[in-house]
Amino acid sequence: METQSSGLEPGLYIVAGPIGNLGDLTPRAAEVLRLADVVAVEDTRVSARLLRHAGSDRPMLPYHDHSGENVRQRLVERMAGESVALLSDAGTPLISDPGYKLVRDARAAGRRITTLPGPSAAIAALTLSGLPTDRFLFMGFLPSKAKARGDALDEVAGLRATLVFYESGPRLSESLSAMAAHLGDREAAVSREISKTFEETACGTLSELSARYADVAPKGEIVVTVGPPGEAPPATAEDADAALREALTRLSVSKAAGEVAKKLGLDRRTLYDRATELKG
Repeated sequence: METQSSGLEPGLYIVAGPIGNLGDLTPRAAEVLRLADVVAVEDTRVSARLLRHAGSDRPMLPYHDHSGENVRQRLVERMAGESVALLSDAGTPLISDPGYKLVRDARAAGRRITTLPGPSAAIAALTLSGLPTDRFLFMGFLPSKAKARGDALDEVAGLRATLVFYESGPRLSESLSAMAAHLGDREAAVSREISKTFEETACGTLSELSARYADVAPKGEIVVTVGPPGEAPPATAEDADAALREALTRLSVSKAAGEVAKKLGLDRRTLYDRATELKG
């Protein structure tokens, strides 16, 4: 890395911090925290401990959800000649965390931007869950109100991917119950206190896990991973006839057969013959 007077080139450094175990701070991240001209943090009280661990005495500047646009603009202006490190309370900045607007504005201003990869609770929980990881969707925190929460779950109910949620102890059982109601009673895992002394991952169906945490809310940071939906049962002749009748109200026999074949995974020629019968 090329250096200037501060030891770092001017620009924005997105620094991933530990999610619980200070030993997970990478040497490169520690170096940037020691050399940056200023460290933008969510909470100075939380980040002060990490900076002490890294041997850093660099000044901190609060930057969080409630920071005004003027704070963001001043940081972008400073990046023209200074190095600004962006640090969240835990894990990788911008993941369920303020910061994307700062990156967006820094990029628009032509500032140098680099990221220092490191811990993420969402990824760590996926590795602990034993659920498929080839496709996954990070959902963050669900809305607190039941209607909005149900709507959010309905939007992704048909997605063939593992879902990852952040959750709090007092809301956990209710949220798991809502997931079971809107997603189906799928296999899931609840991971908490990842990388800490009392790390725990509990596996089971959503209803089983909801019952497990119904009486006593668990403590600590919590990640819920929910497996993808099971294979849909094969379409029946009745399903095919219903789909063909609907399609024939809009399309020709050939196009109706093609649409239904694609939708239900059935043989197009067979559907064409059946559509001809229904049309006649």
